[in-house]
Order: sequence, then structure tokens, then C-alpha cells
Amino acid sequence: MRKLFPAFISLLASFFFLSAGAQDTPRKPIQTLIIDPGHGGIDPGATGTLQTEANVSLQVSLKLGDVIAQAYPDLKIIYTRTTDILPGNKPTIDAALKYRANLANESGGDLFIAIHCNSAGKRPGGWYERRVVGKTPKTKTVKKGKKTYKKTYYEYQYENVWVENKAKGTETYLWAIGKNDSKINSVSKNNDYTGEIDSTSTLSLPDPSDPTEKARMLIYTQNYFRKSLNLADLIQEEFKDAGRIDRGVKQRNDKGIWVLQATGMPSILVEIGFISNKEEQEYMLSPEGQDEIVRNIFSAFKKYKEKLESKSAAAREDAAKKPF
Repeated sequence: MRKLFPAFISLLASFFFLSAGAQDTPRKPIQTLIIDPGHGGIDPGATGTLQTEANVSLQVSLKLGDVIAQAYPDLKIIYTRTTDILPGNKPTIDAALKYRANLANESGGDLFIAIHCNSAGKRPGGWYERRVVGKTPKTKTVKKGKKTYKKTYYEYQYENVWVENKAKGTETYLWAIGKNDSKINSVSKNNDYTGEIDSTSTLSLPDPSDPTEKARMLIYTQNYFRKSLNLADLIQEEFKDAGRIDRGVKQRNDKGIWVLQATGMPSILVEIGFISNKEEQEYMLSPEGQDEIVRNIFSAFKKYKEKLESKSAAAREDAAKKPF
């Protein structure tokens, strides 16, 4: 993680340099977008009854990139992968995670969007459980010392009952730094974490007591946190308006999302639905479902981009009014 720090310093220095020297040709707030389809290759991610998370996230990511490219042809879009391989064609999942973050940082990314599918329950679709479906009272004679008496007991009837995997909905993750940070009040405190984010990774999370990490957290807090939260909120609003179940904006504190903590830019991870839920899986696999998901994310991205550009224009106007 220490090796990543110079990239963050360089990125921040470039940000201030361009802001100060771009009087004639102001730099647009978003010039390079990183789209990260989750998993890939030997890492299929969550598995549904019909498809894997890796494949669904790739399909949606490529469609999202196409829609954004058509709307903003001047915007540079970089994918961490475009085929069913680990990003960078790396040999291990950990190496691929590092590649995702390094690619984003070294490309001077202004925004990082990861696309994933969620999973919950014992098996995708559902599972059988042995449950009590009835009981019959019985009596037996019990002897205690010289006395005997009747005792009632129950004979239980069992059946294997089908339990449908009902978890569904969307949620968006961001790096909220810490549980006690006053700036994460609007982030959901719901600890109902169901995703399998980075579950197969052995990468260690950043150590907040490390001076390098403290500096990087400060950079993130001052420059990227609010932007990440703003976009995450917009995406969840779009999903909710489309009739999806809104599970909120979240940050996993007990087990972090490594790729969000290693990218020096506003960054979010979108769980577009539960591949373990048969109904939602079919929705995410259908052209209509994918198109709606892409429209929702694109609409939020458009609002986010326009808001940043409006603030940037207002700042330039204020600066022009100030005497030298």
C-alpha cells in the first residue's frame, strides 16, 4: 500500500497544478472515467442458477461505458477488463485487485465505478430445510422410586421445506474511512452486509495508524469523500425511482472493500442486484433489465457530472471577480 502513496501525491499535485494554471482552458472535473467490472476469469464471483457475477457485471459495465461514450465522446473511458479474465490477465485475485487500483491511479482517473452483483443465503434460488411441520402428543410410564406416573411427550413430524432465496435490491458502497467520522452520518448504519466483496482476497486493509495512510485518508476526506457519497446517493435514488428495492449507501467496516481504499479519486461500488435471487437474476440477465440498470446509473452519473461542472464554473466566475 505504501507504493501507492506517491501516485496519490502526484494525483493531488496535478489537481492543484491544473486548477491553478487552467485559466484559459479550464479542466473539466471528469475527463477520465474508470469502469471496473467485478471479478473475472478464475474468479467468477457470486454464482446464480444461470450465470456468474463476473459475466453479468461485465455485460452491464460494457453497456454503461457505451452509453456514456455516446453522450460524452470527449470523455476517456478505461475498463479494468473487457473480457472474462482477471484484470490485467494477472495470475491471482490479489494481483488483479492491485492492478485495478494501479490502472486507475496511473491513468489519472477522475472517477472509479465498480459494478458487482450481490449474493445471500445458502444457495442461489433457494434450498431445502428440514423443519417441524407437526407434533403428536404421546404418553409414557415413568418410574421414580417406588412410584410410577404418566408423562406426556411429543412425537414430531418433519418435512424438507423449500426456502426461497428472497434477498433482493440494490446498494452502493463507498470508503467511509471510519465508524466515528462525523462525515459518514448519512451512510447507512445497517450492518446487513450480504455481498461477497473481496471475500476471496487476502490483501491486508490499510493501517490507519500508519503515517502514510493517515495522509492518504486526509486527502480522501478533503477531496473525494463527499463526491463519492453524492454519486452513490444519486444512483440509489435512480434505482428507487425505477421501482427497485433501495438497500442504501453503505460501507463495510468489519471487512473493507480494498479496491475503493486504494484508488485516489472519488470511487464507488454498485451492487446492481442479487444474483442469488431467481427473479432478480433473470432481470439482470434480460436486455430490458440491463438497459434499465444502465439508464439508472447513467442518469445519476449525468447529474453528478453536471453538478461538478456547475460548481467549477461558479468557482471560476468568483475567481475572475476578485482583484489581483
